[in-house]
Amino acid sequence: MTRPADDPILPDVLRPGLALVFCGTAAGKRSAAEGAYYAHPGNLFWRALAEIGLTPRRYAPEEFPTLPALGIGFTDLAKFHSGNDSELPRDAFDVPALVAKIERFAPRWLAFTSKHGAKAALGRGIPAYGVQPERIGTTQVFVLPSPSGQARGHWSIGPWVELADLVRGD
Repeated sequence: MTRPADDPILPDVLRPGLALVFCGTAAGKRSAAEGAYYAHPGNLFWRALAEIGLTPRRYAPEEFPTLPALGIGFTDLAKFHSGNDSELPRDAFDVPALVAKIERFAPRWLAFTSKHGAKAALGRGIPAYGVQPERIGTTQVFVLPSPSGQARGHWSIGPWVELADLVRGD
């Protein structure tokens, strides 16, 4: 599904001073339909945030606009397309727009919620999970295993715990 350039599928949740911004590839079909990040019931995102202590409880996907109060923001590489990565057009990812947003708002951390998204944004081979050598402006970059149910075979909570420790300064 494609939308007009001025009508993103999911709004960015960005502001100065955030500790962490999560960056997905594109809204999945369920997220697009519900207008909420990581909305599919099989997605582990919200469960993981609570488990690793970045949120005080398990939030519902529709509560995503409230997370800046916890220092957490959201964006996607493809703001105007939805669906599985394999269904997206080749030009769906707008890396220059992502870089501009991250440089403008300067969160301490940018966490990609998939290797595929990180690879596209960093412009190099598939990265390992964890802290990356690149920065976007002053923002440190981290790569996480995808919380999508479709990526369950690659799931590990370990990198998520590592990210939470870094964000908290543990």
